[in-house]
Amino acid sequence: MNKTNTQNNTQEEGSFLVSLGKDLLSVAAVLIAFMVLSKLAFGLWTPMVAVESGSMEPHMQVGDIVFIKSIDRVDLVTHEEGNDSGYMTFEDYGDVILYRPYGQEGITPIIHRAMYRVEAGEPMWENGPVAPYSGYITKGDNTVTNRHYDQEGQISYYVPVKDEWIIGVAKYRIPYLGYIRLLFS
Repeated sequence: MNKTNTQNNTQEEGSFLVSLGKDLLSVAAVLIAFMVLSKLAFGLWTPMVAVESGSMEPHMQVGDIVFIKSIDRVDLVTHEEGNDSGYMTFEDYGDVILYRPYGQEGITPIIHRAMYRVEAGEPMWENGPVAPYSGYITKGDNTVTNRHYDQEGQISYYVPVKDEWIIGVAKYRIPYLGYIRLLFS
């Protein structure tokens, strides 16, 4: 009877491990398939970001998941150009971009609207400093917390956003789903 119980326990443990292994492989296969489809559809391996601040309210809320399309796959439309053509995203003119402040890796990217483009030597805004190089002037949509351009404050102080700093353009959002991501940061 002892020998039979030992054999049954060994078989159950083996069956459990096989089942667990299959489940883990299934999850890995789904994740890999998602990443491949994301790369094909959006041009990025991980095309989603969680909104961490209220700087884009009311159009994007803290905890939203936003899908980003690679900058290589879109024609960026600024707020200024969108106002002229009627092109709108997230209830305002022009595109919302995800960019690395100062081009730095390893820090949280900023998701703000591309307001207009300046060329090197042009003033960055009326009576503002001259742009040291060509790039975009950006700003969050929140009229309470973002009264000034990013370049007037601490985000990208006195420097336009270079083309190579832009990761992509926001395309879709899913409310609240980002809270799961934010819990782990």
